[in-house]
Amino acid sequence: MGAAVAWSEAFLAALLDQAEMEGRSRTRAVVVVRRLMSFASAQGVAPVPAQLLDHDVIEAFCVLGCAGRSSSTRGTYRSVLDTLTASPYGPRPRRGTPFAGARAPLPYTPAERAELLAMASAQPTMAKRHSALSMLWFGLGAGLRPGELVALRGNDIRPAGSSVVVHVPGPRGRVVPVAEGHAAAMVALARHTGDDVVFRPGGARRHYKNFVNDFARHLVADPSAPRLSMGRCRASFVCDHLVAGTALAELVAIAGLCEVESLARYAAHVDGAPHSKADLRARRDGEQRR
Repeated sequence: MGAAVAWSEAFLAALLDQAEMEGRSRTRAVVVVRRLMSFASAQGVAPVPAQLLDHDVIEAFCVLGCAGRSSSTRGTYRSVLDTLTASPYGPRPRRGTPFAGARAPLPYTPAERAELLAMASAQPTMAKRHSALSMLWFGLGAGLRPGELVALRGNDIRPAGSSVVVHVPGPRGRVVPVAEGHAAAMVALARHTGDDVVFRPGGARRHYKNFVNDFARHLVADPSAPRLSMGRCRASFVCDHLVAGTALAELVAIAGLCEVESLARYAAHVDGAPHSKADLRARRDGEQRR
């Protein structure tokens, strides 16, 4: 037993080093490969790299071994394993079972945004009001993810000529121009914050996964009112730009996305926007040729 575990860990480390995986990608790959190893062992697959990373073993793991998980999770697992098999074990020979991607959260309607603004402004303490408004404005106006909001400081909101930009911190750092309707509120929040963090300054344990969600969950709100969610705020930001006709290459950059195809899950909520990945690529290419 000990020898098998040692072999598994040594193989896993060598595989990840060979694929040059680091940081969060490596952490996720460790989880996925360990689950694949457990599934393969239960199926009697020999602990040999070429067999473990065989197309049919990976396919059986994603389709059968992960049957209780969402389609998007299974698709993510297969994508991780595909990256690892681009090595001496060779490319996968054929397309696997299609898994639907996760749908983007619904953007907020204008009425819901007004309700959320009233709710955030009515929180019982100044600290709660400030942080709730930060979630709202930096989600709707700059499309920040929760981790990006947590790291944001007042001096990251800066003037740029006659407008305002947000210098988004973190591994997907970027500069986001702010729409006129959001700029004044963001500048006011930044001025109040100074050089400190914008969202929940102080000694709170800031870097656990649900730091932002837990704060939003405990806001004082009417039970029938929409819940404040960074995911829905970010979806609203992206969909607003799709409605406004922002060039897709620019939208990919300011949203901190890796590829134009990632917009497909948001475009499904926007009438008249190209919904398929192929249509999104074609529109981007057409815009860049102009």
